[in-house]
Amino acid sequence: MKAENILEIKDLKVKFPVTGGLLLRKVAEVKAVDGVSLEMRKGETLGLVGESGCGKSTIGKAVINILKFSSPDVDITGEVWIKTDKGEIDLLKLNRHDMRQHRGIIQMIFQDPYSSLNARLTVGQIIEEPMLYHTDLSKNARLERVSWLLEKVGLQPEQSKRYPHEFSGGQRQRIGIARSLSTNPKIIIADEPVSALDVSIQAQVINLLQELQNEFDLSIMFIAHDLSVVEHISSRIAVMYLGNIVELGPGKDIYHNPIHPYSRALLSAVPVPNPKRKKKDRTILTGDVPTPMNKPSGCAFRTRCPIAKPECADAIPPLELKAENHFAACPYVTADEIRV
Repeated sequence: MKAENILEIKDLKVKFPVTGGLLLRKVAEVKAVDGVSLEMRKGETLGLVGESGCGKSTIGKAVINILKFSSPDVDITGEVWIKTDKGEIDLLKLNRHDMRQHRGIIQMIFQDPYSSLNARLTVGQIIEEPMLYHTDLSKNARLERVSWLLEKVGLQPEQSKRYPHEFSGGQRQRIGIARSLSTNPKIIIADEPVSALDVSIQAQVINLLQELQNEFDLSIMFIAHDLSVVEHISSRIAVMYLGNIVELGPGKDIYHNPIHPYSRALLSAVPVPNPKRKKKDRTILTGDVPTPMNKPSGCAFRTRCPIAKPECADAIPPLELKAENHFAACPYVTADEIRV
């Protein structure tokens, strides 16, 4: 594991079985993640972007090691190494008991602020609960930290006695952020934390995350499908398509100079808010997104790619360096132009 990295994912594959028939036997499998390798550096925000169903959230759940407990039949292979005070640990090899010892250093902010908070608990209890299992703080120290965290996320300490239904969506997401920070983690997995919020609230939550990241020295994996949101917050961006990483590089480079044909199509679909500004020609992809149960051989994007060649069906293309710190999984493109 490199010295500057706090998290390394190596050849991660996640397959969900599909059952059918009277005996509910396995008839197929969904390749949600198909050989993903990523590195996350200490203090950076790594954006993970792609269409719905491409495997973004599955990677996040695999990293915090909850998939095999929530879906016992899931088939997970690969490695997820995390750097702790006790050394480097492969989270995927840990059982429920062993994982609990490391749960405090890696936390998750969930997508839906309405279903991710326990409606039976007060806000104070929700934020305090992780501290009961992952810290040695006394009762008074926990309550003080709850009040302190509420202030950090823009809420009032006296609101700790209220219940989730008394808050708006944006306020609930702030509560979720406070809960994720309660154990003083090193890594935050933010699974589309603003997709369920109004546009006016999204910017507030993103700015809050950036402020907290600087203050707590956090490393954040920011999962989203909105490239403009990801570009605003991310140091680097990884673009996914059907379970594979197709492009990886600095956030501004991915957003302003995408290399992979899929990334270019994804960027061309981003609406331009200024009506006076002429938008570049939009890339229209043909065909439908293939099902993860029956992925095309080789490059999964080849059935919709405007520059696909017969050789694209032979093998999954690896990420290749195309420019400084900029990788793309296509042998027929460069940083300057697409070679047909």
